[in-house]
Amino acid sequence: VLQKGLKENFADAQVSVVDCPDLTKEPFNFPAKGICGKPRIADVGGVPYLIPIAQKEKVYDLNKVAKDIELPGAFILGAGAVSSKVLGINAELIPIVQTKSEKKPAVNGSYVAQINPADKGCLLEKYSSKYTDCEFGLLANLYASEGQPGKVIEVKANGRTGELNFVSCLRQTLEKHYGEKPVGMGGTFIIQKGKAKIHIMPPEFSACPLNTDEDVNNWLKFFEMKAPLICQPVIVSRDPGFDLRVEHTHCFSHHGEGGHYHQDTSPDSVQYLGYFQPAELLFRIDRPQETHLVGRD
Repeated sequence: VLQKGLKENFADAQVSVVDCPDLTKEPFNFPAKGICGKPRIADVGGVPYLIPIAQKEKVYDLNKVAKDIELPGAFILGAGAVSSKVLGINAELIPIVQTKSEKKPAVNGSYVAQINPADKGCLLEKYSSKYTDCEFGLLANLYASEGQPGKVIEVKANGRTGELNFVSCLRQTLEKHYGEKPVGMGGTFIIQKGKAKIHIMPPEFSACPLNTDEDVNNWLKFFEMKAPLICQPVIVSRDPGFDLRVEHTHCFSHHGEGGHYHQDTSPDSVQYLGYFQPAELLFRIDRPQETHLVGRD
């Protein structure tokens, strides 16, 4: 299903079932070896807690989320926002956490991408270099598993010929094929060659209400960042009525760049390599009572 869909949007695409590579090794350096074992997805909070006006009191903890999704000690990947209570600013969180269990403390391998106060560029830092908690704020889309080795879906796609980004292509392919039945996936992929359009939220929340997508895009800071970028996507083919963010991807690198992935900007040369696992369960945590569809891209 995925290979057929990708070939409509990429010059070359190959999808196969393989053994998950050891994710503790380069370029991932994750705290867990794999993305297998009781795979599940959590959509926590939501964009309505960020816009039109940020509700800064919305703070969560990945260790508690792991318990809420009935998988204490889970290995969690995904995309979210930092806790402004901890950092004192707003920024992009790239969560990569082996949550705490009865036997072991948490291992936080997350990254933070923020606007560098010195030159207004991207400042990417390891979360654990400054902080000891596993908190986040406002919203997150998370893929959780036992972090075990096992069989995964390997996706290779080179040379983008269509308009859709890599993640949207995967999601829309699933939606087209499975229709009413929601299918969720998570994991990691690398943009091995090329460049990508990435945004980072400003350090200050907007004082004026952000009421339209145009307002949001004028507030966000956009960059072109270079490969290799290691990305953590969470995808649900369609929203079964839980006010989900159906796709959300954050990325980091070892050259100081990272943030929220939108699209590659070098379609001819781009190369994607990903490892995905379909989720068995979906959890919706702290769903906003008042909602809207602004800023979901």
